[in-house]
Amino acid sequence: MTNDPARGFIEKIEKLHLSMSCALLSHMPATILIVDDEKNTREGLSLALEDDYEVYMASGAAEAFNLMEAETFDVVLTDLRMAGKSGLKVIDHAIKLPNRPICIMMTAYGNVETAVEAMRRGAFDFLTKPVSLEKLEIIIKRALQSRTIEAENVVLHERLDKKYSFGGIIGHSPGLTDVLDKVKLVAPSRATVLLEGETGTGKELIAQAIHQNSTRARKPFVPVHCAALAANLLESELFGHEKGAFTGATERRIGRFEAADGGTLFLDEIGEIDASTQVKLLRFLETRSFERLGSSTPVKVDVRLVCATNRNLTEMSKSGEFREDLLYRLNVVTIHLPALRHRQEDMIILLNHYIKEFSEENEVAPVRLTVGALKVLRAYRWPGNIRELRNFCENNVVLKRGSEVTEYDLDPKYQLHEGDARLLESVVSSSTLSKEENEKRLLRNALIKASGNRTRAAELMGISRRTLHRKLIQWPELDVEK
Repeated sequence: MTNDPARGFIEKIEKLHLSMSCALLSHMPATILIVDDEKNTREGLSLALEDDYEVYMASGAAEAFNLMEAETFDVVLTDLRMAGKSGLKVIDHAIKLPNRPICIMMTAYGNVETAVEAMRRGAFDFLTKPVSLEKLEIIIKRALQSRTIEAENVVLHERLDKKYSFGGIIGHSPGLTDVLDKVKLVAPSRATVLLEGETGTGKELIAQAIHQNSTRARKPFVPVHCAALAANLLESELFGHEKGAFTGATERRIGRFEAADGGTLFLDEIGEIDASTQVKLLRFLETRSFERLGSSTPVKVDVRLVCATNRNLTEMSKSGEFREDLLYRLNVVTIHLPALRHRQEDMIILLNHYIKEFSEENEVAPVRLTVGALKVLRAYRWPGNIRELRNFCENNVVLKRGSEVTEYDLDPKYQLHEGDARLLESVVSSSTLSKEENEKRLLRNALIKASGNRTRAAELMGISRRTLHRKLIQWPELDVEK
């Protein structure tokens, strides 16, 4: 082009010192491609940026296409009107690349229509010539920050996928395997799920796994702990309110249902919600809509509901504490999470996992649990389940700092009765017996100690009565009742 708005541009830039930097994930200088058919402009911009960035130049769209195929760029800074293909074509090409750069448009013919079209094509921002170096500095920083945030979001989602994938849930006991089999089947569906289990069994973790393995994984997962909110606050928290709906409602507020639109809403301790909130929840499950407090206008949302309880909702419905019709709506798919004492096969795996996790977190050597300590811990009933086990591991990592933990170091609450310790000796201690013979010996001893009572024997072994029954079918000679 003959009209050069960048006259004297190079001389002006040489006197400026630009201190632009951006902390990229890779800690490497960002790469910028400048596309402009005006030699003075592209060289001037390159001179201004080269101290802080790795800069490439192209005199037109064709050269830019070749460079983008050969190199990966963080930012493409392109002129609009050039000989041959325009800068809009450069943007079209750039946004189709696997590692899509951020595009910034420049033109001496700036107008609203051009800016709108450039943004519609995927441009990050728009500059008019002659380019203000101060403004360019700000836009590039913003562009690189947005790229960093985008990359961090990708990493976060990958971590979530890994943490809440089935491989991220620790254990291989039959009870846990049964839970994960059900999660695999229910996760891709739209079905409402009710999670039952004692406090600390990992109900929120399973709810996260259901969400993360569903088509809603990139949408919000919104947890609400119903027991933590007073009845007069829970309804507003869930469904939102209009300005003036009650004293102190100075503005409209959206509730958790709207916040979870497109994703999953997890209602923990569902058995604690009051009668009024139960009615509104039932209406939502029937119509997929609700009304904010202070409004009569229905709000429709696409939310998948996962609920959890450590109470017996069936018994609560019989006593009138929980609506029977709501229970039927929630009880589409029920998954019962086993208590930790029924996951004996997972106990040592979980202890080792959390000791390693907290050792790395606190940057200390991991403590070592002796055979005697493991014997005691496996026999302990863990009323707080996995939450209690995590706290135990963190406490010992912080206080022991790499030393050995024996059975004599444990709090008295973990200690076994002598007879119970003998029951577990063949499982934990090293032995020349096969795994099957060890299991048989343990089962036989448990049945003898329980005087043939299968329920008590199952409790002593830390397994379900159903599992014990299957073992006795497999080894009928062990049954002391025969």
